[in-house]
Amino acid sequence: MDGGSRGNPAAAAAAAGATDEAGNPLAERSRYLGETTNNVAEYQGVLLALEVARELGATEVEVINDSELVARQIGGQYRVKQEHLKPLYREVMDALRAFDRWQIRSVRREHNVRADELVNEELDARPRR
Repeated sequence: MDGGSRGNPAAAAAAAGATDEAGNPLAERSRYLGETTNNVAEYQGVLLALEVARELGATEVEVINDSELVARQIGGQYRVKQEHLKPLYREVMDALRAFDRWQIRSVRREHNVRADELVNEELDARPRR
């Protein structure tokens, strides 16, 4: 999953892909978010990924993103200090309760290529201001 903006804040989008345990794609989705920050877009990407996983009937989920900050906040290693991120953090934690097991980890951007492509496709589909 990914979230991104073309400035901070600026036009932003979130994207998520779901795969089975063998890595076969099951679903992809992206969503335009309007103008927001990159960190908000990353959190929205997590929420989108969890939405897709629920719709697929998943009972366990591994969220993989390229935001170490968001992954470590959700994983409990970092505190959420920015007030505008706290409601999103709580929403993610509530959504994770729907799963029997979950984990989150961050990877380098080059290992998150498809989600990044989906974010950019969503942003490219919007007229620039």
